[in-house]
Amino acid sequence: MPFHVLTGVFVHESNTFKKGETTLQDFRDDVLDIGQVAVDRFRGVNEELAGFLDVGEAAGWRMTHTVSAHATPGARVARAAFDHIAGLICAGAQAHKDTLNGVLLSLHGSMVPTFCEDGEGELLSRLRAILGPDLPIAVTLDLHAMATPAMVEQAQIFVSYKTYPHVDMRDTGRHAARLLDATMQGRVRPRTLRAHLPMLDEANAGRTDVPETAALYIRAAAHEEEPGILAVSVNAGFAEADIQEAGPTVLVTCDEGAEQRAGQIAAGLAQTIWEQRGTVSNDFLSPVDAAMMARDFDASQGPLVIADYADNPGAGAYGDATALLSALLDAKADGGAFAPMIDPQAAAVLCRHRVGDTLTLDIGGKNDPAFGGGPLRLTGKIIHLSDGSYTGDGPILGGITHSFGPTAVFRVNGIDILVVTLSGQMLDLQQVRAFGIEPARLRFLVVKSMQHFRAAFQPIAGRVIVCDSGALATPQAHLRPYIRVRRPVWPLDRAEFAAPE
Repeated sequence: MPFHVLTGVFVHESNTFKKGETTLQDFRDDVLDIGQVAVDRFRGVNEELAGFLDVGEAAGWRMTHTVSAHATPGARVARAAFDHIAGLICAGAQAHKDTLNGVLLSLHGSMVPTFCEDGEGELLSRLRAILGPDLPIAVTLDLHAMATPAMVEQAQIFVSYKTYPHVDMRDTGRHAARLLDATMQGRVRPRTLRAHLPMLDEANAGRTDVPETAALYIRAAAHEEEPGILAVSVNAGFAEADIQEAGPTVLVTCDEGAEQRAGQIAAGLAQTIWEQRGTVSNDFLSPVDAAMMARDFDASQGPLVIADYADNPGAGAYGDATALLSALLDAKADGGAFAPMIDPQAAAVLCRHRVGDTLTLDIGGKNDPAFGGGPLRLTGKIIHLSDGSYTGDGPILGGITHSFGPTAVFRVNGIDILVVTLSGQMLDLQQVRAFGIEPARLRFLVVKSMQHFRAAFQPIAGRVIVCDSGALATPQAHLRPYIRVRRPVWPLDRAEFAAPE
């Protein structure tokens, strides 16, 4: 008889400082696909479900896929949304519990619902109540997971991404699926050990293009070649979530009998993360300094790509900060583009007009002007109108179709502003090319992203710089009002810790 495996995807990274809630409609706007619809959509792309399918189909599993649910990082997940999506997964478990041999889940690790601090732990606890203590559960996590004790108590296998930008999601799915297969066959009896650090996040947020941080993931992969060590996951944490268990973790999934070595590995990697806590690779420029560079940049070798790090929608920021755009306009920088400005109101106004129309309206800064600046009243011309749909062709989104919702390109003093309705960070060149913006023709391009943009945009850039616009995901953590995280914690309580060695 083939093994019967239940699969599910429930992914959200929750910024607890963001106003509002992430609703079921937010998942529908991104991904909320049931059963075979999800399988058809994500087969063969860079996504964990594709990796599950690669292994499961080759092994001859009978696979029952429940749901694939993603929402752009944002405010805490509304209870109704959590209960609905978790309910679909749990209903699948309940319906098939008598025939299941294993469960394979793609989660994030930093989901915070409105009613608890640990969405993944809550989901896993609900599944355990249905399935009992012994059925093997394998989980994939984002590199920015905040892995909690409750999570590792409820599942035996954890595998996290080892790249940031995340280009190994399918590989991560394959890794977890192979371990589940070995467990179901009785070849291994896994458990996971956890080491936690009193930091908001790893110093470089897990950047795998930074030598010191990349070395952590190289070590993790090398340890996975040791006898009895099945998976080593270095989770950088997520500084924009204020929960008790915030912070980086190292998870080591090991076979029975390898617990002592697993503990040594976890402790060793955690110690290195701690020793490197003061080493930050990004040089964060002010909006004024970034704008001056943009104005004077020689783009003969490619555009200046400016990452608006602090207004990254991928970290739950609003994506409507205006400080950098204002500085660019004040500096009279032209020949550039700004992508995206997430402003449903402005997008709606622009989309009621025609290409070529000139009008004046308020753009951006409408959610929380204290973080990144208030609305700008701008006069410009509509260059492009769209329903916002695009299909990625780069390392992260290749082959996956998403939408910004009603979208306009609004040209103001030589800057093309991509004004969109739905939230999303810049991951793929098609997020501008689909709307008539060609990076090769620009002097500069602002992208709202911390790090993921590098996979697609760095290869075409003449230079990349990073700006702290003071928005919600600012690297200046002290500007966010932490209440729940355990103290002392680095870097909020620097005086209570010894200086890095």
